[in-house]
This record gives sequence, C-alpha cells and structure tokens, in this order.
Amino acid sequence: MKTLEMDFGDNREFPKDFLLLEKVIKDRGSVYSVSAGLVRNREDIKKFLKKIRNYNKKYQRATHHSWAAVVSKDGVIYETASDDGETGAGKVILRIIKKKKYVNTIVCVTRWFGGIKLEGDRFKHIQDITLLILNN
Repeated sequence: MKTLEMDFGDNREFPKDFLLLEKVIKDRGSVYSVSAGLVRNREDIKKFLKKIRNYNKKYQRATHHSWAAVVSKDGVIYETASDDGETGAGKVILRIIKKKKYVNTIVCVTRWFGGIKLEGDRFKHIQDITLLILNN
C-alpha cells in the first residue's frame, strides 16, 4: 500500500460489505461484472479478493480481476491497486474511488475476454462500471 494523504473526515465509505453486479457490460464478446465492498485493512482486501475470485467457477475462469482500494487508518489514507493483466485498469478504478471521495472501499472489475481487443473502449467500460457501482 502507498500512503496518499491525510484523512480530514470528509470522505465516505461504501455502505455494504459486498455487492456484486453481474454481466453489466457486454462488448464484442467481452463481458464485465463489478463488485465493491467495505474494507479496513490489508486482510479485508485479501478476503474480499478471495471471495470474488472464488464466487463460482465462472469467476475462477475470468480473464482479469482488476481492482483498487483506498483505506483510512489513524488519519492517513492508503491506496493500492492491481491491473491483473489489464494494463492501466487498476489506476482507472483508483482514480474514480478517490474522485468520489471513498475510503475503506474496494472495487473489483471482472472481465471475461471475448477474443476481440477493445483498445481504448476497455477504459471507458472500466470507468463506467466503477461509477455505476459507486453511485448505486
């Protein structure tokens, strides 16, 4: 985790421990789902990721589980992200979490690759699906 900034208490937390929206975006054979939850430390992040990756056999076979998390502890904000092979995806998710002023929150975008490269459209899909779950 990387230290980002101080938490002045004007942030919000994701309201649920776990929320999954399935098959939200379909484009040229690729399918996107998104999950989010409340996390307070590294162990919570690991448990959340294990839960989504093992949600069912379909999720175990997903091509990418790109994610980002922001955690506030003792007035300091920490951030972490992973592309999981989807170059740049973690940073897109993290940017949106920070822009929406969420802390103690994780968002994971799951993608099943459909065989056709989406080029720049994949970033729009990651952005749209992250905004969808945070605004839900």
